[in-house]
Amino acid sequence: MKNIYPRIVIILLSFTFNPSYGQQDAQYTQYMYNTVSVNPAYAGSRGVLSIMGLHRSQWVGLDGAPRTQTLTLNTPLGGSERLGLGVSIVNDEIGPTDETYFDIDFSYTIPTSEQGKLSLGIKAGGHLLNVDFQKLSQFNGNDALFENNIDNKFSPNVGVGVYYHTHKFYFGLSAPNLLETDHFDESTTNSSSEAVSFLAEERINYYLISGYVFDLSDDIKFKPAVLSKLVFGAPLQVDLSANFLLYDRLTLGVAYRWSAAASAMVGFQISDSLMIGLAYDREVTQLGQTQFNDGSYEVMLRFELFKKYNRMLTPRFF
Repeated sequence: MKNIYPRIVIILLSFTFNPSYGQQDAQYTQYMYNTVSVNPAYAGSRGVLSIMGLHRSQWVGLDGAPRTQTLTLNTPLGGSERLGLGVSIVNDEIGPTDETYFDIDFSYTIPTSEQGKLSLGIKAGGHLLNVDFQKLSQFNGNDALFENNIDNKFSPNVGVGVYYHTHKFYFGLSAPNLLETDHFDESTTNSSSEAVSFLAEERINYYLISGYVFDLSDDIKFKPAVLSKLVFGAPLQVDLSANFLLYDRLTLGVAYRWSAAASAMVGFQISDSLMIGLAYDREVTQLGQTQFNDGSYEVMLRFELFKKYNRMLTPRFF
């Protein structure tokens, strides 16, 4: 029962054989360090070469639960720092599926005031889909649908975003995947059947992000933030977070994913260039009460390369 039930749950959540439903992008608790993955306009906004790696293990203890690895790079280009470049690679595993996303981001920044900057971004790339049907519990071993796996099925992708920020405030809107892709196994279609078996349908994910930094004292900063994700055919996702930066080194925070999970976060600025972050989620739904679900874990590592004349005076909160 431990092996069969979780797989059924995961498969129902991740994809369906009815094309009227949508598949969502991977989710993150430490989204504030992973903005370039969802908004191409963010590329270069930190003013330095920034490299970030993140691993997420979701619903630990459930067979087939999501596992996500993310590697991003973004940097300003040129002396004016108006142009930005970003590169993202995301591997998302769930149940029998394994998807790898790879994207290149370009941004252009327009100063709107002494502190305000408005950035426009575009994303281009694609992803590869693999489906191993042998990982499924099959009620009918002779079902033709499960005879042929899907290997490295390529789908192109483009996305857009807008991002406004000052030293204390940011706001962004984006759609990182504008091309809706239907994944299906063409081998299941023959002359005697007009049916096409859809495995999943990529839907457009719309993101809204915003946050503000309050200086509570010389040594304590407070940043509430929100990330909202809209996918037609799926519930609205709203992530609320509150982080405190203590003595420009230690970050402590909590987060709540609406009607889904509560989270705790901790980060430490090891040096000017190196930061590490950890996060833990616990589902507030019935899924979180199951004995086989030990919660979700994330670990993040960020490295930034500063110029000799541009050492970090205080860590950027976003």
